[in-house]
Amino acid sequence: MDIKFLKKKKKFIKRNIEKKIDFFWKSILCIMFILIISSFVFGLYLFLKTNEELILLVEKNDTQELVKKEDINSVLDYFKEREKKSVEILNSPSPIVDPSL
Repeated sequence: MDIKFLKKKKKFIKRNIEKKIDFFWKSILCIMFILIISSFVFGLYLFLKTNEELILLVEKNDTQELVKKEDINSVLDYFKEREKKSVEILNSPSPIVDPSL
């Protein structure tokens, strides 16, 4: 019967995993850098392309009024009446008697 005292435990360590992780991080960094540079170039290209296009001048012709002055005046009168009613309501005494007084 063998009794084994003081056994050494073997630790399992993966070798070369640091190199693989480093490669993936570097590849992700390069891809992101290329995407950022390409999006900058594409944005610059679109900016220059839109600046080259001709902008046509629009001449002012007889423009019609979209809103008539009478309509605006009627709306303003309505709001003036509402303001008067609000002031009357605020200044009038309360119809309900407060029981705590």
